[in-house]
Amino acid sequence: MTARTEGAAQTAGGERTAGAEQAAGAEQAVGGERTAGVEQAAGAEQGADAEQAAGAGRGAGAGQAAEAAQGAVGAQTAGGPRTAGAVWTAGAPPAAALLLARRLPRRPSLLIAATVACVGIPPGAQPFGAGAQVTLGDVAGAVLVLVAAGMLATGRARLPGRAALAVGPLIAALGISTVHSADIGTSLVGFVRDLQVFVLVPLAVVVLVRDRRDLGVVCWSVLGLGLVEAVYGIWQTLTGNGASMGGQNIRAVGTFGALDVMAMSIVVGFAFLVLTAFALTAPRHGPAAVPSALAGIAVLAAALAFALSRGTWIALGAAAVLVLVLFDRWTAVKVLTCCGALMLVLLGAGGGGSQAVVERAKSTVGSVSDPDQSVDDRYNLWAAAVRIWEDHPVTGVGVKNFPAYRDTYATIELSSGSETDDPVNGYVRQPLLSPHNEYLLFLSEQGVVGLAGFAVLLAMIVAGLWTRRDVRDPFWLASVALMAFLLVNFLYADLGGPTCALVGVILGFTAAYALGTVDLSGGRLHDRTR
Repeated sequence: MTARTEGAAQTAGGERTAGAEQAAGAEQAVGGERTAGVEQAAGAEQGADAEQAAGAGRGAGAGQAAEAAQGAVGAQTAGGPRTAGAVWTAGAPPAAALLLARRLPRRPSLLIAATVACVGIPPGAQPFGAGAQVTLGDVAGAVLVLVAAGMLATGRARLPGRAALAVGPLIAALGISTVHSADIGTSLVGFVRDLQVFVLVPLAVVVLVRDRRDLGVVCWSVLGLGLVEAVYGIWQTLTGNGASMGGQNIRAVGTFGALDVMAMSIVVGFAFLVLTAFALTAPRHGPAAVPSALAGIAVLAAALAFALSRGTWIALGAAAVLVLVLFDRWTAVKVLTCCGALMLVLLGAGGGGSQAVVERAKSTVGSVSDPDQSVDDRYNLWAAAVRIWEDHPVTGVGVKNFPAYRDTYATIELSSGSETDDPVNGYVRQPLLSPHNEYLLFLSEQGVVGLAGFAVLLAMIVAGLWTRRDVRDPFWLASVALMAFLLVNFLYADLGGPTCALVGVILGFTAAYALGTVDLSGGRLHDRTR
């Protein structure tokens, strides 16, 4: 059969003539004929899905390639149909995403490290819009999402199939709850925030993390931020420049200040767990690795003690013990014994802050039988959240609408707000805007639909980590520890403030390992579900 002189140059049976004329934007065949439809758009990667016949043509009916790159808009043979998947139609990503994707560094995970670093920059005092505080970490997270979108658009990466299954129910639940909200305007702000933390930033991290080096970049960035905050927090306690506790400015809050009193403890807690995971495997990296890891852990532990955050202590203890037991039970016994001795040393050398740590620890033990005002307020907020859900069981009252219903369902014993004070912000009385429990927040604001969507996301990550368990891999240990910390910490706290972007990164890090998108032998990104 005669081939066309222009355009597709393709025979009726599906063979291309020797010479392989190139369609607009399609990759040129070198030295031979290709299977019908195996044209790749310009800029698309050659992968296992794109078979090329070199030097010899294939018979008619050889079949179309499984994956045609989506990046070449308008890659169409003259007079013939468009290559499957080569054209973006509705929902094309913005031009900014494409521009950012073309100017990426060789290792895009460095952008994740930059996002983590931005979390530690002090936020502005004034909220944006309907009480939503936008930090530099949030802006960096938005850039991260744009870059990931650009990479997907240009064919430099692809979204794993399991990721869509993990976040799909949550996206649907958020939309349903927002539509049924009594105050849709307020709920839209909460919709964007939840979408950022639980969907967009984690998916961006999954796209940008391609191999073990990328996992290492994320871990080192979290560890670096945690050590900086820890050193600054210790200085605050020793010099009396921290947040007020018992009339003294001795509570370590890092760069976040008293307005986000728990933020430093969460950041340092993440770093502590990452370093613990690597310390367990440190002996294989030389004689200096173990002492260096232990020195870092000591600094982080001191800062965590001076942070005086009881919820973080509980979550951190549960996560650390879990990882130690999974690694080796006898090692767990030895490490916990040493940690107990180290804690005594730190308390003895803690100066004015040591007594506050002891009193705080005692109040944690007595929080059930003899709760203080802070714990009692938390119990009242939990009860109010449950009552709200009982009256709005399916879709809740709408995202970010808990404060509007709080006083109607809370008892008279609930305080009007919490008090904070530090040398930078002075005395501030902050309203109680959430139940301080992420699960109850989902239940009261989004009902069983929202909680079910949230549970699907968490369950798929946990199941994936268990399926790919490797107790000698520090990245697996770190992923398990971080996920366990979040699951327990959500019982005593909910998201807000500057750590939202960091939590999104941590979820993305654990999801990248759990969903099987990283070749742990050091290879390139792939999706094992396909």
